[in-house]
Amino acid sequence: MSKSKRGKALWILPSRGRGTCPVCRSTRIKLLYTKMSSSGQALKVCKKCFNASQERIDAANQIVVK
Repeated sequence: MSKSKRGKALWILPSRGRGTCPVCRSTRIKLLYTKMSSSGQALKVCKKCFNASQERIDAANQIVVK
């Protein structure tokens, strides 16, 4: 049988949870993971960038804030 509830939570998110990752700049990718910058601001990142170093997260945060 098919799984009817798989991914259902994504449907309530804007753009189905997709966007541009602030760290790697991949477009139309799912942004499901939250990473905290050193300044305490939360960034939504993709699966590839979830394990990125804190320096890359902080650099991306500087670009997003400006």
